[in-house]
Amino acid sequence: MKSDSIKISIVLPDTPEKIYKAYLNSKQHTAMTGGGPAKIFAKVGSKFTAWDGYCSGKILELIEYKKITSTWRAVEFPENAEDSILEILLEPIAKGTNLTLIQTNVPDGLGKNYKSGWNDFYFKPMLEYFSNK
Repeated sequence: MKSDSIKISIVLPDTPEKIYKAYLNSKQHTAMTGGGPAKIFAKVGSKFTAWDGYCSGKILELIEYKKITSTWRAVEFPENAEDSILEILLEPIAKGTNLTLIQTNVPDGLGKNYKSGWNDFYFKPMLEYFSNK
């Protein structure tokens, strides 16, 4: 089965530590995306949901303040589609943190939609959230 990949980055005006902790905290994840409730835990093997169940997955790897790897799927994934793999990479830079999002194994044809979704529903609200801290 053919699949898409996404790679996008943003500079956020805060430390990798604060962004990492916020991403892995249900209350802060919900607040920083400005969206529906998220349930997420900083524990490898734990399951998560975000945007009121729109997307879900399982934490595969945590490298403190540097990398979060998880499975990820959205409600419109075809039933027979495998989960995609999502990597969040955090790199300290002079102006804060360079966050790079890499998502692989996205069902064919959905990559473009998710790329704009990550920008609209994560990056834009996260930039606002961390700019106001």
